[in-house]
Amino acid sequence: MTSTRQVAVVTGASAGVGRATVRELARRGFDVALLARGEGGLASAEGEVHAAARRALAIPTDVAVWAEVDDAARRIEEELGPIDLWVNNAMTTVFGRFWDCDPEDYRRATEVTYLGQVHGTMAALNRMRPRDKGRIVNVGSALAFLGIPLQSAYCGAKFACRGFTESVRSELMAEGSSVSIAMVHLPAVNTPQFDWCKNLLPNHPQPVPPIYEPEVAAKAIVDVAIDGRRTKVLGVWNKVVVAAARAAPGTAERFAARTAIDGQQTDETADPDRPIDLWEPVDEKADHGAHGSFDERSSGMFEPQFLRSLPGTLTTLGASAVGAAAARGGNVVRMLARVRGSTSLP
Repeated sequence: MTSTRQVAVVTGASAGVGRATVRELARRGFDVALLARGEGGLASAEGEVHAAARRALAIPTDVAVWAEVDDAARRIEEELGPIDLWVNNAMTTVFGRFWDCDPEDYRRATEVTYLGQVHGTMAALNRMRPRDKGRIVNVGSALAFLGIPLQSAYCGAKFACRGFTESVRSELMAEGSSVSIAMVHLPAVNTPQFDWCKNLLPNHPQPVPPIYEPEVAAKAIVDVAIDGRRTKVLGVWNKVVVAAARAAPGTAERFAARTAIDGQQTDETADPDRPIDLWEPVDEKADHGAHGSFDERSSGMFEPQFLRSLPGTLTTLGASAVGAAAARGGNVVRMLARVRGSTSLP
């Protein structure tokens, strides 16, 4: 894929990773259509595309609503031209234990994060497949491989996004289509979501270190869009998490249980009056940009936080592995006892 006068679409474009991706695409020569709910952030992002001497089209869109996504795609092709690249990035979530979540909030987080990708992919394919040309990049997470406490809504949606993407990819392959679909699995990123997601925790939520700046994630997304890879897992710790989830799921789950509850909360007491973006955009009037409130703890590709915490991490991983092995052993003993109790001699 070349970037000469190509048209890209980004969902969740008004803030966070989406906002940084918009800038990166414009820097590399794409015209960019921006979909999000927050009109303040959209207007500022549109201005950044124009500043890079590229065309922009900002369309307020709730990606959970199919009709809005489809109508946005129609407008984009009418006003900017055929869509070459579609990046599904929009998300929202609820931080809290599953049994504390409201069912409607849970449904909303799932519809935005999962169905938002389904709707974006469907709108893109409806236009790309007849031309036999185009690329879709879905934004995933290490949490599409390992579910952690306090994020069941987000983890469930990202697991679904991964399975959905792989299924659609196989259908495109079976058809012999030149349209392709990829997934980029991100690590913890310093975005405004931690300041405006719905929070049921006693303390302010935070990304689990190591924390990346959104520009690092954006570069990876655009790299994959251009180079044609099917998938990319960004970050050393992310790769460890994915590998552990595949090779030793019991150990990975116990490690998450031991570390992720405290690791996802700062020492700051949560503000009960903080804004929440689950149902209404927080950036409807104001622009919040790409970065969250963790700039001082964020890094580029080098991961000093991970390296500093490595000894403690290895110790906890070892304890988790022992616990998983003991649990497996206990399960075997209980199974044998049940078999012995249910077996009678003739």
